[in-house]
Order: sequence, then structure tokens, then C-alpha cells
Amino acid sequence: MQPFVFNTTKSIVFQPGASSDLSGVAGKLLGETVLFVTDPGLRKLGLCNAGLASLEANGHEVTVFDQVEADPSRATLEAAVEAGRTAGVTGVVGFGGGSSLDVAKVASLLLGSGDDLDDAWGVGQAKGPRLPLVLVPTTAGTGSEVTPVSIITVGEEEKRGISSPVILPDIAVLDADLTLGLPASITAATGVDAMVHAIEAYASANANNNPLSRVLAREALRLLGANIRTVVSDPGHVEARGSMLLGSMLAGQAFANSPVAAVHALAYPIGGTFHVPHGLSNALVLPHVLRFNAPDAYALYAEIAADAFPELAAIDGTQARCTAFIDALADLSRELGMPTRLRDVNIPETALEKMAEDAMLQTRLLVNNPREVAEADARAIYRAAW
Repeated sequence: MQPFVFNTTKSIVFQPGASSDLSGVAGKLLGETVLFVTDPGLRKLGLCNAGLASLEANGHEVTVFDQVEADPSRATLEAAVEAGRTAGVTGVVGFGGGSSLDVAKVASLLLGSGDDLDDAWGVGQAKGPRLPLVLVPTTAGTGSEVTPVSIITVGEEEKRGISSPVILPDIAVLDADLTLGLPASITAATGVDAMVHAIEAYASANANNNPLSRVLAREALRLLGANIRTVVSDPGHVEARGSMLLGSMLAGQAFANSPVAAVHALAYPIGGTFHVPHGLSNALVLPHVLRFNAPDAYALYAEIAADAFPELAAIDGTQARCTAFIDALADLSRELGMPTRLRDVNIPETALEKMAEDAMLQTRLLVNNPREVAEADARAIYRAAW
């Protein structure tokens, strides 16, 4: 067995309603002065209120930064850091989707270490220390609460990442109640996003692909495949919501240690240039990337096919099962009411050339793909998806 390293969040709290007792769950860790990072939509909906009240009722002074946008910008991150620095915070809470959690991660790093952001980009460059960090996801998709990665938009379109175990949080709070009000479109896109994480982790060509990640990826697909239709059609189903949240976290643990590949690399230009949500960006290229990969990865895809879609166990032959798996994923997006073509999200055919060029910049992801991707291949994949 080849050597590997597996890092994850130290403490995971899985309990409906847990976010309403943030002080009890994490108050001693966070200290007296807390930076609470979230987005304006969640603030308006009041999802943060119980957690904020818990902290304030128990003597914590809370500075709320609620200006995180989708695909958060460097300017937003720097504003959050400045808010925390001005308040002299002793701990950070990230509350929301992947964007808020990503901002909270890097804010805790920069506030705790005083490091320059430009010294932290890349893999293993962030040294820390960071401030105590608690992450509370409100979507079942990104798995950001258990990943050592933060993605920030720099300039108009470029996405830049920080990857370091230093930004793994101290505590992840998984509260299914927070996901009950998610619209069907967001529920579907984030759920498919989590499935992509598990699929790419399982088939990753990264040298750190390991038995733990593979086991977690398969259990994630089992939970996600069994519950994604239920949470879209019956959004108040707490048990199914909890299963999705757990599946998303397990997929996050898998890809945090066995990194994702070409689906994500080709999704980034869709989100960065056309501001399509990340989960939907992944879903739009997923079947087309897997079909491209199939000559080299069909056996791997066949192994996990029945985890996500149990009926595929009846199909004999690895190539046939692989094909059925990819078709089932494409059908799932249609069944969930998601756009399935790049043209459906207003991406013009004339943009495909530049998107392929931009995708090739994602070398840290492409190197993990089970089949080598050239720029001509990226163009062909985008054309198939258009």
C-alpha cells in the first residue's frame, strides 16, 4: 500500500438545531470577541439569528461581516479581515455556503498570523497560525467545512486558491435545520456538486489517492444518490436533509485528501466569467468530462456506479456499467430541473475558445485527472456541453 496523508477537521458536530447553541458548542474556543462571516441573504432570512443570540447572550462580543457574495472577491476578503482586525477578534465563525466558509478560513489565517495574502496562494504556502475557527454550512454541497482549501476571485475573472491543512477549522457544525429552506434549484445544484466531489476523489490520479478517501467517497455517493430527489421534491424532509449534509461532508473529506480534477477545472471558467453558481457549473460539464475520461477510467466509474444508482448493479460489464453511470448522471440533472447545456445559462458559442484557454490554467486540478487533458480536448468538451 502506498503512503498517504489524511487530514480533516478535528471535531464534527452533527445535530439538528446545533447552530442555535453556538456558544455551548464552541464558545470557549472562540474567546470573547468573535468575527461572524456570512452573506446578506442569510442575514435577511434570519438564519443567523439563533446562533448570534447564543453567542451574545453568553457574553461574546460579535462583529458581523455579512457582505460575502458568490465567488467572493479579494476585496470582500480584505474587508472581512479589516473588520476583524478593527474589533480585535479572538475567533472566527463562518456561517453559510462555500463562499462564506472560504472567506472565514482565510480571514482566520490572516488575522491569526499577520501574513500577507499573496504569500499564502498555492499548495502548502499558508503557514499560520490562524485564529480559532468554527464553520457552519447552510448548504449540502461544498464540503468546505472539512477541506483545507479556499477559493477567492482575484481581478475580474481569475480564481485563485489557498490549500493548506492550517485552514481546516477546529469545529464543523452540521445542522440539517439550516438547509430546510433552500430553494429547489440550489438544493439540486449543491447536491450534484457534492456528487462530483465524491466521483472525482475516487478516480483522482493524485499520488495521495488513498483507501480512506475512496471509502468516504462511496458512502457519500450512497447517501447523496438516495436522498437528492427527496430533498428537491420534499424540501422539509429533515432526515433526507441530514443525509445530504452528511454525504456532502464525507465527499469533502474525500476530495480534501484525494483532490478533484478536470470537472472542476472546466467549471471554473463558467463560474468565473459568466457567474454561474459553482455547483451548476460542475453539473453542466460533468457527463462530458466523464465521457472523455472513460477510456482510462471506466473501471473506476463502474465500481461506484451502483453506490449512486443501485439499479445499475444489474448491468454486467464494466464498460456498459460505466456508460450507464454517466448517462444516469446526465438524466439526474434533467430530472432535478437543472439547466443541462451551456447555452441554457446564456454562454455564447463564441466564448468556448477562451474558456478552454482559461481552463488550462487550472494545472493544480488537471494534473489529478485520470486522463490527460489538452486544450483541444477542453474545447471539444465545452462544445459537447454547449
